[in-house]
Amino acid sequence: MTLRREVTTSSAEQTRALGVGLGRLLQPGDFVGLSGELGAGKTQLSRGVAEGAGVDPGEVSSPTYSVVQSYLGRLTLHHADLYRLTGPDDLYSTGYFDLLESGGAMLVEWVEKIALAAPDEALRIELTRVDDTTRRLTALATGARHVALLEAWLDAVD
Repeated sequence: MTLRREVTTSSAEQTRALGVGLGRLLQPGDFVGLSGELGAGKTQLSRGVAEGAGVDPGEVSSPTYSVVQSYLGRLTLHHADLYRLTGPDDLYSTGYFDLLESGGAMLVEWVEKIALAAPDEALRIELTRVDDTTRRLTALATGARHVALLEAWLDAVD
């Protein structure tokens, strides 16, 4: 079961607000993988997801150097950034796979860098920079739970 949807935002604030909506819907075990070039809006979306999941926005930063940060909101949100990793061995050394099974939700930036990073059932969002302010988000959900998550998320913004 898969579902693909697209949405366009016209500002960083809209991208963050979309993230807030997604974060409000996250449940333990959900996996959201983000991809896109530098400046595509992954960090804005991530901050919104964390806020929607009940995390204090002041606590959220990009985990580029620490690789994984965990936040406690209305659920545990594990936020990973794979930008600096070179392969699966780097990922194993972070304890990443233990977090996948920890019962929290996962939000992973640069998920495309390591094929093993995402489970088979996931919500993947590719962010594309259209111009200075416009971003296109292409979401692909696999598995019943993530299809339902994508439907609920984007139906709420239509």
